[in-house]
Amino acid sequence: MGLRPEDLRSHRWFGGEGLRAFSHRARTRQLGIGAEEHLGKPVIGVLNTWSGINPCHMHLRERAQEVARGVWQAGGYPVEFPVSTLSETFQKPTPMLYRNMLAMEVEEIVRSYPVDGVVLMGGCDKTTPALVMGALSADVPAVFVPAGPMLRGNWRGRTLGSGTDMWRYWDDKRAGVLGDHEWAELENGLARSPGTCMTMGTASTMTAAVEVLGLSLPGASSVPAVDSAHHRMAAASGRRAVELVWEDTSVRQIATAEAFQDAVTVVLALGGSTNAVIHLIAMARRAGVPLSLDDFDRLARDTPVLADVQPGGRFLMEDFHHAGGLRALTARLADRLHPDRTTVAGRFGDGLGEVHDPEVIRPLDRPVATEGGLAVLRGNLAPAGAVIKHVAAAPELLRHTGPALVFHGYQDLMHRIDTVDATPDSVIVLAGAGPKGGPGMPEYGMLPIPKKLLEQGVRDMVRISDARMSGTSYGACVLHVAPEAHVGGPLALVRDGDLITLDVPARVLRLEVSDGELARRRAEWVPPAPVFERGYGALYQEHVTQADQGCDFEFLARDGRNPVADPG
Repeated sequence: MGLRPEDLRSHRWFGGEGLRAFSHRARTRQLGIGAEEHLGKPVIGVLNTWSGINPCHMHLRERAQEVARGVWQAGGYPVEFPVSTLSETFQKPTPMLYRNMLAMEVEEIVRSYPVDGVVLMGGCDKTTPALVMGALSADVPAVFVPAGPMLRGNWRGRTLGSGTDMWRYWDDKRAGVLGDHEWAELENGLARSPGTCMTMGTASTMTAAVEVLGLSLPGASSVPAVDSAHHRMAAASGRRAVELVWEDTSVRQIATAEAFQDAVTVVLALGGSTNAVIHLIAMARRAGVPLSLDDFDRLARDTPVLADVQPGGRFLMEDFHHAGGLRALTARLADRLHPDRTTVAGRFGDGLGEVHDPEVIRPLDRPVATEGGLAVLRGNLAPAGAVIKHVAAAPELLRHTGPALVFHGYQDLMHRIDTVDATPDSVIVLAGAGPKGGPGMPEYGMLPIPKKLLEQGVRDMVRISDARMSGTSYGACVLHVAPEAHVGGPLALVRDGDLITLDVPARVLRLEVSDGELARRRAEWVPPAPVFERGYGALYQEHVTQADQGCDFEFLARDGRNPVADPG
């Protein structure tokens, strides 16, 4: 049964004859809002991550008005809340440090204000999981509006993919193949419109995952940011948010264990970002759903990569959208998914589509890769696991043993990388870049190749770190090594010249050093000083979990009572 007006959460603030209700109504009149505009109607919070320094979201100020238009059309009352913007480009040391802060902000805004449901507006990498994590903890009706990918880049007649081609041409510049004039031209052609990276980076991976979870309208995740369809999708999301309130359908009723399993399967079939592993685990825990690295690896072994999209493929998100988008790809995987579960738009299986370009979205008998795009590695170097996006690595490096070249911290790496005595067989190791040590686990994991090797034509090497890497990155980069070096994980014990074995088919990451020698080194290891001594950073450092557990704050991820604010 649906709700009645007196059942609305906002009625606790505005209904009745008490003094507090009178005060709430009087202050609403102060805002210039008449009783007939909002009383007895669902109040929809429009949580907007727009800011003047987030190019991915530069159009969301306008889209918020279109969401509000949809809310009005459906008989609701929209209230816009500006929330933290996490700009992947500009926020240092990394917006990952602040993902949990935005999640806290979302949860507490919903908990403490008179909203009946929310529309979540984001897309730049960390905003998507943060918004959803907060909404899952608050557990109200919610619809996610993805920012959408930007237009493809262009340079001298070549199509550019943001991030992916930046890394590629940067290697060429360091190798002396590309000059300053060409580099300046690339700067002007790489990112040409509002929107997120137009490759299958973290932004597009996570918005796709949220669509599969059932929290966005079907097809929403790949609509280009500047397409008129994006305007229409925003308004339709506002309308649907009002309907979800009346239907009394909260976000946790949608984000079930089956929904998370489907999201993992589709992320693997997309050849999606390694960052999705951390974010989906964190999101699932907020929903009370157990999800682990082993689930990713189990599903990866049987899930082919079907999206031929950069960085692991040839095409870009606009191509993927016009090829049928996520609805077409999920149709290819229909027998592996759960069609009868609920989404914000109804039954999941009713939102499937057809493929219009089988080169972009491959058939099952002609995949980009026979296994999912991610692999989970374990061994004495990563007891709690590590990940690699092996579809974006040089195949000959997927089984490799070589001597370590060790760097302790990003500054050490940048200072010495071009002067070390490296060979193509070397294994570059960065320790001290994890959740606590980074701080915030920055995207340092696509470690640079020494300049002298670039000049020799080397474009991939085995690289290992406790950091993350951009979803637009590529190469034989082992990431998220857990436990991290900063808390005494084995990565802190590696020394120059130690042999390291990477065996992706066997899912092994091993340091070829005896247990006795490792025990001796551990006894000599001195824990580093905390990075932060006060402020949010100290809170983060004290409570953040390791990569295999989602890097959430333990006090946010655990079960427990968080009472709804009493408006009386």
